[in-house]
Amino acid sequence: MTSPEHRRPGSGRRAHRDRHGRGLRGRLVPATVPLARTKAEVFDDLVLDTVETLERRFAKELAGVEFAVEDVPPDLNVYDSDVLEDGEVPLARLLPGRPGRQEVPPRIVLYRRPLEFRAMDREDLADLVHDVIIEQVANLLGVDPEELA
Repeated sequence: MTSPEHRRPGSGRRAHRDRHGRGLRGRLVPATVPLARTKAEVFDDLVLDTVETLERRFAKELAGVEFAVEDVPPDLNVYDSDVLEDGEVPLARLLPGRPGRQEVPPRIVLYRRPLEFRAMDREDLADLVHDVIIEQVANLLGVDPEELA
């Protein structure tokens, strides 16, 4: 039993450091080791790298364009011409904006899982993501992809 002077004021229970009495845990990973990143985070970084490079070169043209990443494409029977496909599987989609009262900005959506499935390694994935974004931006701007690369 604990004596009354070891109890916290207002509590009827003993003060514990943690369940096993060893104190709080320290860092789970040493400071010299980088923290693990998920596949989705790595993919998002690849997309951001390409988009930032393009936005530096074409800031005015890409001012209102939104870029998004979804894990898988929506389940549709038929895809429009705004979808970049590899066989039957969509890799990306360009949703053109709608001017007017309820203005909707243009949006380019990349589908992470189909792109990851087609890449052999991280470098291959980076090249594939870059090529897909270049193709979609070229389609949006109405120029040849070679002009953007």
